[in-house]
Amino acid sequence: MRDTGENVVRIEAEALGALADRIGGPMAEAFQRAVDLMFHCAGRVVVTGMGKSGLIARKIAATLSSTGTPALYLHPVEALHGDLGMVVRGDVVLALSASGETEEILALLATIKRLRVPLITMTGDEICGSVPTRGSSGQASNSEERRTVSAGAQSQNPHPFDSLGSLRAGSVSQQSRDKDGAPMLDNDRTPASVAPEGQSRAAGGGARSTQNISTLAGAADVALDCSVAQEACALGLAPTASTTTMLALGDALAVTLSERRGFKEEDFANLHPGGKLGKRLARVESLMHSGDALPWVAPAAKMPDVIYEMSRKKLGVTAVIEGGRLVGIISDGDLRRLLEKRGKDVMDLTAGEAMTREPKTIAKEEFAATAIAVMEEKKITSLIVVDRERRVEGIVHLHDLWTTELI
Repeated sequence: MRDTGENVVRIEAEALGALADRIGGPMAEAFQRAVDLMFHCAGRVVVTGMGKSGLIARKIAATLSSTGTPALYLHPVEALHGDLGMVVRGDVVLALSASGETEEILALLATIKRLRVPLITMTGDEICGSVPTRGSSGQASNSEERRTVSAGAQSQNPHPFDSLGSLRAGSVSQQSRDKDGAPMLDNDRTPASVAPEGQSRAAGGGARSTQNISTLAGAADVALDCSVAQEACALGLAPTASTTTMLALGDALAVTLSERRGFKEEDFANLHPGGKLGKRLARVESLMHSGDALPWVAPAAKMPDVIYEMSRKKLGVTAVIEGGRLVGIISDGDLRRLLEKRGKDVMDLTAGEAMTREPKTIAKEEFAATAIAVMEEKKITSLIVVDRERRVEGIVHLHDLWTTELI
């Protein structure tokens, strides 16, 4: 049983290695075009898929949304019963199908084409050539097998387009594609990249057999190759390596888009306010005490008033503010030290005479983790929150940071 588990992981790892080679090689231009379409999308990226591919599509949509690219998942069946209204001009559709012949997705193509929405596909078509497999020597070798769409399958599964879709039934095998897997949308043109039936063409230094592509890939503006040499399932039936490849390709798109958008840690925090992750990325602004909850006195305030303010606000500290700007701070520790030195004469002092000048401060935009680091370094329990002009905006206490589970 352990050998089976190890074999599954190795098969999927090899599939991912082959995908990485394609992204860095023959599929690089198609991958970049997909990124460009999604980056310039004025609306949302609508991700769709059925069955196991649908589950992967949900994850890709979630990853895109959480990394700065607005996206949603569209169930193909629900789309056929009204949810297709989610797709509008300005969107980009990303469709996942291992076979490229999923009927529920093919039924959406006419509307997608009518709306002139760009279509990116992830299918198991070997668009970029044969899938490398590992031989006994450990060296990569080219598989002789090719996925084909037979003429009989095409006649049983005619393309759903009419003139609205601009693609005739039976023309899938004649849809031309460039070297990186993106289709050439002129369906009446003889494809230069596909040799006539029964002939072979040279590619990658050797002869290759004719390859027909699926209906979905043939209709795409950009078709991405998610082919695998084999599934990790012993029967070769359960989607395993193929779904892993789709998931990884989705992550590759999402992260590339994120970096291109300049997506930063603070942007990620803004999109993840809940859960442990949200707490870890919490901002000082969301934790600070402000308004009436902020303890403060004027520099001329007498010590009885200072003590009253500290007790009433229950933070063991008060800011000393003049003209809206911070001039100092008085903590309960400061009071204890003054009492040890001056005794009851402390009560005759003003806040301005007793305060600690130039206390440590923090901006409200900073992360809670930064506040904790400052408190630990300076061995203090409170930080006054100020803006660039030292206007007081609030106060954050160590107790408030406990809720972030960072302590």
